[in-house]
Amino acid sequence: MKNFFNFDELGTNYRREIIGGLTTFLSMAYILVVNPLTLSLESVPDLPADMRMDAGAVFVATALAAAVGSLFMGLIAKYPIGLAPGMGLNAFFAYTVILTYGIPWQTALTGVLFSGIIFIILSLTGLREMIINAIPAQLKFAVGAGIGLFIAFLGFQNAGIIANNDATLTGIGDLSQPTTLLAIFGLVLTVGLMVLNVKGAIFFGMLITAVVGMIFKVVPLPDGVVGSIPDVSPTFGAAFQPLMNDPASLMTIQFLVVVLTFLFVDFFDTAGTLIAVAQKAGLMKGDKLPRAGKALLADSLATVTGAIFGTSTTTSYVESTAGVAAGARTGFAAVVTGVLFLVSLLFYPLLSVITSAVTAPALIIVGVLMVSALGHIEWNRFEIAVPAFLTVIMMPLGYSIATGIAVGFIFYPITMILAGRRKEIHPIMYGLLLIFVAYFVFVQGR
Repeated sequence: MKNFFNFDELGTNYRREIIGGLTTFLSMAYILVVNPLTLSLESVPDLPADMRMDAGAVFVATALAAAVGSLFMGLIAKYPIGLAPGMGLNAFFAYTVILTYGIPWQTALTGVLFSGIIFIILSLTGLREMIINAIPAQLKFAVGAGIGLFIAFLGFQNAGIIANNDATLTGIGDLSQPTTLLAIFGLVLTVGLMVLNVKGAIFFGMLITAVVGMIFKVVPLPDGVVGSIPDVSPTFGAAFQPLMNDPASLMTIQFLVVVLTFLFVDFFDTAGTLIAVAQKAGLMKGDKLPRAGKALLADSLATVTGAIFGTSTTTSYVESTAGVAAGARTGFAAVVTGVLFLVSLLFYPLLSVITSAVTAPALIIVGVLMVSALGHIEWNRFEIAVPAFLTVIMMPLGYSIATGIAVGFIFYPITMILAGRRKEIHPIMYGLLLIFVAYFVFVQGR
């Protein structure tokens, strides 16, 4: 096992990989609760029953998709990256495709399935890997830093430290709230552990924060240890129903837009996450991502698997950087994460203690670690600084990793041409420029 995952070459051991995999799982575990609530549209009252997905079935589908996806990533690509249904994509699935477009959730799952199949084809042809390796190193650093700012912003939001403000869009939240105070405690604790160079500081920070939360009744005590596993049959295989019963519903421009949006966002969110995690783990070879093709194939297979189980697009999670910060360096950590998602099916009641207040400090700390990539950017070259800055700033402001990538990649060829550095632009970057412009015009502009 050690030889298969190259433990000695990467300077790691079982303890570090297990703690890293566990830390990644804890950082991602919220999706087991959030995804079923999102896809079942629990926040929307008076919705016809046939427009809602079964929450219990989605929970099982989420856990199975995350488990299989993480195992694919660990065993095929050997990267310490956990996979699960993506947050932004599940919101698009529920609130845009189902609510706004009025497309049945079964057809939406077919869209996810199609996007995953196209992804597999692109991965096998090597086009995805070629596109990622054509991205300039400066933009890769910007992508990593931008994701760091984005997840730190998510952490501050989840903690209640930053909240909505009608006058200024965002502002300081109510710091007297018990959950916010718990998150602040967790942040101070984890910072202290990090400064003291405690191994697994992020994991132990979350563990202690959860215990303190239960002591002060901020985090609920679990109702039990083992619970029954819900029935997955309401969603399992539902993606095939439109193909058999209503193929005409798949021949519309609207459905095409849905498929392309799932494909587009998953592609560049995954690319950004792979680059960010590889950089943090020190796995980049120059400015190239080793085994990129295998990693992208694993992600594609996970999307198809998730669609069959009955959930929105499964993608690589940037929270995996928390596991990397805790010591993970190989695919063994992803295998650990996958196994824990399987185990979570049996111990669902215990996940109630992993609240946003517990995980928020980990996201903030990881954000701090990731923005170190800013130091590698040539800020003294304005033609580089502009696209890099826009990539970084648009991720948190646009609340989307894909939006930040798109804006930066549109400006990069423009500034480089104007600076007389046309020969340094890879031909693929021109194609991406056109695709990103089309994305804003035809998808974001809807």
